[in-house]
Amino acid sequence: MERDSRIFVAGHRGLIGGALLRRLRADGYRALITRDRSALDLTDAAQVDRFFTVECPEYVFLAAGKVGGIEANRTAPAEFIHANLAMQTAVIHAAGMHGVRRLVFFGSACMYPLSCAQPMAEDALFTGVVEPTSDAYAVAKLAGLKMCEAYNRQYGTSFITVIPASVYGPNDHFDVRDAHVLAALLKKCHDAKVLGGTAAVWGTGTPRREFVHADDVADACLFLVRAASPPPVVNVGAGEDISIHDLAERIRELVGLAAPLAFDRSRPDGAPRKLLDSTRMRSLGWTPATPLDVGLARTYAWFREAIAREGQIAAPAESLR
Repeated sequence: MERDSRIFVAGHRGLIGGALLRRLRADGYRALITRDRSALDLTDAAQVDRFFTVECPEYVFLAAGKVGGIEANRTAPAEFIHANLAMQTAVIHAAGMHGVRRLVFFGSACMYPLSCAQPMAEDALFTGVVEPTSDAYAVAKLAGLKMCEAYNRQYGTSFITVIPASVYGPNDHFDVRDAHVLAALLKKCHDAKVLGGTAAVWGTGTPRREFVHADDVADACLFLVRAASPPPVVNVGAGEDISIHDLAERIRELVGLAAPLAFDRSRPDGAPRKLLDSTRMRSLGWTPATPLDVGLARTYAWFREAIAREGQIAAPAESLR
């Protein structure tokens, strides 16, 4: 990938897309292509095809998508499967038809079977039923992986599916009604500290999750795109997990919330554990650089700066698991 290569970052305002854009700029890439949703509807295949015809991207990072936590997936499964399938289909097909040299598609740990052995290796995909609370999203992501594989077989493309652990960092979505667990807990604890009260945590706190900083995911993606023969499917994780209870306590201490956490056992826990086997990625020579405590501190600093810019603090709401 040359410094003047035309690179399209889809979803550049989001968590992973924002990290990719920062890293590409820092590395001196000059021909970066972005579009806001108002300028390009990625679910509209005709619009996407016209965009590829005009802009001729050589590399594509498909970081756009509809994402959310348990409650969002539970209440809007049709929106999750429709939006993600439509975006993936339009962008992957256009990339295949317009000669894109390399595309990175982002999967999710929820693609793995609910009863998958831990840590979860890439070979375990499609070997069992996925966790029901996020099955619509998971099926869409599995379809995207298969679409990349199909285009690689039929058209000789080099499309890569990256499956990251739960990603966090700047530009995360902090609306606790539909955020992922780490961002929701951070927002909830911050609101409880400033506005008073306790921070509610869904479930028992016993499930374990693995977290990887968005900057590490961006670094891994550039590593793969620059590689001579990258694997078509690869996990990108930190290599260790943490219980939701311990994560919530770390966030409470980081924020400086004195009140104890309130665990709502009437709420669902989700899958008992999600730890990726990142042996394949490590064997290529890549390792993450951001320990969880460091990443949490950076994320909270960014969050406070964002709150200061907005000039307001959102009203408390239930924390999502």
